[in-house]
Amino acid sequence: MGRVLVVGLDPAKIEGWDPEPVQAAIARGRAAFDDHGVEADWCLVALDQDPEGAIEKALTGDDYVCVVIGGGLRKDEPLLELFEKVVNLVRRHAPDAAIAFNSRPEDCVDAALRWLR
Repeated sequence: MGRVLVVGLDPAKIEGWDPEPVQAAIARGRAAFDDHGVEADWCLVALDQDPEGAIEKALTGDDYVCVVIGGGLRKDEPLLELFEKVVNLVRRHAPDAAIAFNSRPEDCVDAALRWLR
């Protein structure tokens, strides 16, 4: 079926809010990949720790058939420039991978499965 990379913000590295609900949702999202027998790697980045470099390293670490870009990177208008960079990093380093978007951490596998079938 192929390997999936999920890219998103690390909730533990965002100041000013409780990361536990998002961490729990991410854990459910990871479990959903296992339930569907889909291999997935997760690249959760901190905005102040070279997110582009971390994403580039993850993209070149394996051959991905799909990259799911999380809502934390897409939906927050101040992060629009980073979102553009992420899309272009995927195009550059995983040109054959489908790009998918989730609506919440628990449905990352659903986003990937739209392209893996």
